[in-house]
Amino acid sequence: MCRPIGRREFLRVCSAVSASVVGTTATAQEPKRPRLRKAVKYGMIQLPAGTPVTHKAKLDLARRCGFAGVEIDSPGTANLDDLVAASKETGVVVHGVVDSVHWRDTLSHPDEAVRARGLAALNGALEDAHKVGATTVLLVPGVVNKDVSFDQCWERSTAEVRKALPLAQKVGVKIAIEVVWNNFITTPEQLIRYVDQFRSEWVGAYFDCSNMIKYGVAPAEWIRRLGRRMVKFDFKGYSNTRQWVAIGEGDEDWPEILRALAEVGYDGWATAEVGGGGEEVLRRISGQMDRVLGL
Repeated sequence: MCRPIGRREFLRVCSAVSASVVGTTATAQEPKRPRLRKAVKYGMIQLPAGTPVTHKAKLDLARRCGFAGVEIDSPGTANLDDLVAASKETGVVVHGVVDSVHWRDTLSHPDEAVRARGLAALNGALEDAHKVGATTVLLVPGVVNKDVSFDQCWERSTAEVRKALPLAQKVGVKIAIEVVWNNFITTPEQLIRYVDQFRSEWVGAYFDCSNMIKYGVAPAEWIRRLGRRMVKFDFKGYSNTRQWVAIGEGDEDWPEILRALAEVGYDGWATAEVGGGGEEVLRRISGQMDRVLGL
């Protein structure tokens, strides 16, 4: 049997319920935020003149400036064993590898020998990524130009990437297809179709939030359409009227980009790709990243 309650107790219960409802509503209205970790391209880190250049010195500088990770070039980064040791000592993660010859030895080249060199470089980058504990290899799959049509670029690069998939699976490193100004992939639909054709978890998308502004689809819409296919993203600052500008001074709609990242469940690295420098420059870049990423 229910007992009657007094007026004072009734008001206390009503107040508690109201507070609970208000709190729930406020929480529901708070925008979701992605969990992001800041990184830079390794070549951006420059030590003072006369300082011995070691991996530990470079990673120490990155850490002091607020970066938790870096992406290295392959080929082009020497003494990987020392880099692994420096990463463990400093706590700065080598999260990714960039195939540094994909513009020269393209996987879409008319010459089969050039494509073979490009494939060898991609395989080497996958091996290097495995060695340093990186999870992705950034790849520009090909270039459309006067000698290579769109269809030829698609067919040739697809064939070469397929050849690298067994190694990618073996070493547990994803091939991340980047969007750049290569006259090839210029819409989200094209990137989705390119990635999906492999039917493999070892191929994903590497989205540059600044590169694709000039093609007319907002970066946030790219992210929403790519969804879980997007395994990494990097950025600069791009303005349709002034071209390359400082991070935060371009046409990127960062609040909307962050909302889109949260919506697709992105939890990972945010990498700056701008001109580097010493500690002063890197701290400035770090601060710019904090502002646009809400960190």
